[in-house]
Amino acid sequence: MDRFEAMSLLVMVTEKGSLSAVSRALHVPLPTLSRKLSDLEALIGTRLLIRTTRKLTLTDAGVAYVAAARRILEQVEDAEREAAGEFKEPKGELVLTAPVLFGRLHVLPVVTDFLEQFPEINVRLVLADHNIHLVDDHVDMAVRIGRLPDSSMVATRIGVMRSVMCASPALLGKYGEPQTPQVLEGLPCVKVDTPLPAMSWRFPLPAGAHDIEVPIRPRLLVSTAEAAMQAAVRSVGVTRLLHYQVADAVENGSLRIILRTFEPEPMPISLVHASRGFMPLKMRRFIDFALPRLREGLDRLTASKDSPAQ
Repeated sequence: MDRFEAMSLLVMVTEKGSLSAVSRALHVPLPTLSRKLSDLEALIGTRLLIRTTRKLTLTDAGVAYVAAARRILEQVEDAEREAAGEFKEPKGELVLTAPVLFGRLHVLPVVTDFLEQFPEINVRLVLADHNIHLVDDHVDMAVRIGRLPDSSMVATRIGVMRSVMCASPALLGKYGEPQTPQVLEGLPCVKVDTPLPAMSWRFPLPAGAHDIEVPIRPRLLVSTAEAAMQAAVRSVGVTRLLHYQVADAVENGSLRIILRTFEPEPMPISLVHASRGFMPLKMRRFIDFALPRLREGLDRLTASKDSPAQ
């Protein structure tokens, strides 16, 4: 049997939580996967997994073995990278992920400049509005917008991003500009659809009062922020989006930011990567190159004429 393959499969099973999930991800037949794990248990001479129809649970020996297997696999990966020269000179493929629109507007320009400066590095930029798992999907770094859960990931703060309410001048001319969030109950709204859609928007009240939930009346539910912005420009309704998603429309006058004093706390934007003993030079070079440029772009956005301070 291939011991390293079996170790990798066991680690992946514990991360995904089921044999069937790993079977689908790797396109390995379920009986083959089960046999490889059974062979590993037979080789070690102890049970590592307790399998029931509902879930998988590691035995005490399994917990210790999986922790050791992760360290061994990371060391093997580092050894392969070092043999390929990735720790001695910046080269190889760098895999990045970012939200679709933020990636197109802010990350892609940085990546293209980076490629020009480092000809031995290739980049695969995965733009997606859902969080891709860095380890499972072999992604080196991710741009994340929002508060991060506690994890073993290393996060470097890039900046912050406001969440803003917007409407077209024509819509505001028809209904008047809201002065309090409660007025939104009587206005048509455009909302980005989510797996658990809430037909309300939460607003903090000034002077430390409790937040309030304002029921909304979506005239239109859309699947992307860009579509919501375009619908708001066409006066379909009021919408709430991240500042960068509407900055151009606000600057050219197609949208106006409203209810500034009721904006929630800005969300952090971070560059995230897995914790590891040795970082390949391609990653170090990208962090050093990208951070000041991304921060500069966010600073310009914060200082633009639609900032709350102006």
